[in-house]
Amino acid sequence: MNGEVASQTEVERRDRVSELELLFSISQILVRSLDVKDTIQPVLNAVADGLQMVRGAITLLDRDTGEIITEAAYGITEEQRQRGMYQLGEGITGKVVETGEPMVIPSVRANPAFLDRTGARRGSEAEDVSFICVPIRIGSETLGAFSLDRTRADQEALQDDVRLLSIICSMIAQAVKTRQSAMEERRRLMAENSRLQQELEERFRPANIVGNSSSMQAVFDMIAQVSRSEATVLIRGESGTGKELVAHAIHFNSKRAHRPFVKVNCAALPETVIESELFGHEKGAFTGAISSRKGRFEVASGGTIFLDEIGDLSPATQVKLLRVLQEKEFERVGGNQTIRTNVRIIAATNKDLEKLIEAGSFREDLYYRLDVFPIHVPPLRERKSDILLLADHFVEKYSQENHVTIRRISTPAIDLLTNYHWPGNVRELENCIERAVLLSTDEVIHSHHLPPSLQSAESTDTSLHSSLNEALKNLERDLILDALKSTRGNMARAARLLGITERIMGLRVQKHDIDPRNFR
Repeated sequence: MNGEVASQTEVERRDRVSELELLFSISQILVRSLDVKDTIQPVLNAVADGLQMVRGAITLLDRDTGEIITEAAYGITEEQRQRGMYQLGEGITGKVVETGEPMVIPSVRANPAFLDRTGARRGSEAEDVSFICVPIRIGSETLGAFSLDRTRADQEALQDDVRLLSIICSMIAQAVKTRQSAMEERRRLMAENSRLQQELEERFRPANIVGNSSSMQAVFDMIAQVSRSEATVLIRGESGTGKELVAHAIHFNSKRAHRPFVKVNCAALPETVIESELFGHEKGAFTGAISSRKGRFEVASGGTIFLDEIGDLSPATQVKLLRVLQEKEFERVGGNQTIRTNVRIIAATNKDLEKLIEAGSFREDLYYRLDVFPIHVPPLRERKSDILLLADHFVEKYSQENHVTIRRISTPAIDLLTNYHWPGNVRELENCIERAVLLSTDEVIHSHHLPPSLQSAESTDTSLHSSLNEALKNLERDLILDALKSTRGNMARAARLLGITERIMGLRVQKHDIDPRNFR
């Protein structure tokens, strides 16, 4: 008798261990992904392995349509799974979802309420099985149901299965609720993003400039204010910040948009030809002037002329430019006919014009004529939030140009891009991304595709391996050794080379255990 009790206790213990192993396995599956669609089928498969399940299905309630849809199935075909759709109160599954109470049918064949909507039990498969359906619920809310066919069993075994399935369903319910909450939050965020996007679109933003940072929004606002006017604009900012793009935006959003936009780089043209380039020349005005030629101001008539690097203009050219700004007229080189001009001037510089005025290399009156409406373009280091936007823009641009596919930028590469100080600004970023696009072989931009100047100690595994004191000690020893080598072991001369006294030299030699005789 005692042996039978002990044997029964051992069986119960093994059953509990198996249940715990199954529950642990399901918990591991559910934490793999936040998307319940990725985990619900593996959960069903795990239950099939742990219980005597012939067929099974997990159905979820779609609150928008009121339909109960089979999300995952075991032991039936895909076509049968798709037929597994119910309304609230319809069939056993519909009643369980509607009432939130489990139902057990000891014999499917003997129960007329069983719909067999999937058709999996018809014909040769119409074996007599037991059917269990347990609600997936959290609190008072029913989210779906877990149903299964199992080999026929007595009432006690079926109730044990209901108990175990109820635990599993509560675990599934937590995952489903998390997903629903995430979906609701996503819909809320999408609605909020749509609203914000609409607000941004209502504000002026040039199509040719990428950036959402507050500093760039200020630039966009200033472009919008000045574009419709005829005011002279002075664009200031470091090299590579996009001053020419701002000039483009001003012109193409102005009343002169249908007229020419002429660019002149004042730093790229030699002083001997800059005047001819700007104002033109007459035939024979200088050696090589075999015919008359219009200057950029004449070509830009009715439109806009963009004078880049205005701070590099020579004093003589500055005088003539000042006259154009004041009188709207000029003469060609070698000519005496006054030409009237109707041109809007936009100038740009990366130099400190105030310092140039103090040094006498830039005219103060010209500065005030140009500085009617100043716009400062911020450096990239002051608009960190725009770095990834610009990087994505350049990835798309150079992927198309080079007929390659880049799907993403790796996280380490993003860290390098956002942590770098970008002395070359947007132009440097563009060059880095173009290089990375060409180097990528797996449709991903990795950190090693970026130039060495962007690399960090962590990305190259070159972090410091010694303290500051150790580094200074090593440097001091190297300097003493070099001095002794240069003086062939003469400590007095070595001390003079190092700018220290002979006494300190002797102490340092002793400290580092150096024998000067080795250098004689």
